[in-house]
Amino acid sequence: MIGQLDPAILDALLETLPLEFSVVDRNDEVLAWNKHETRIFKRPRGVLGRNVRNCHPKRSIELVARIIEEMKAGTRNKARFWIDMPLGPSKEPQKILIEYYALRDAKGAYLGCLEASQNIAEIQGLTGQKRLLDEA
Repeated sequence: MIGQLDPAILDALLETLPLEFSVVDRNDEVLAWNKHETRIFKRPRGVLGRNVRNCHPKRSIELVARIIEEMKAGTRNKARFWIDMPLGPSKEPQKILIEYYALRDAKGAYLGCLEASQNIAEIQGLTGQKRLLDEA
């Protein structure tokens, strides 16, 4: 990153990003996450410091573990998939994009993993173009 951010600005930035994320360290322990109150995939605070495998449904634990092991081995840097999930008061299915990114230092050593999730249903509906400050 170029430049320095005041911790208050960094915190505001991480909460403002239009996606939710979780950060896991090199030992597979959950370090932090954003958007605690509004997350799609809610986590109790007790998950902090625990193994990331304890944060996923049983049907996906093996796949998450495989992604992380491949990142540690250096054979994978990201994984992207999407699911339909009922959200909101109407429980209407929404498209959720989930991405995993290896976190590496300047020499390429594995530091951990970033898991980012975003409801992309509105984005999928975009058509034409809307210019800056156009009403619509």
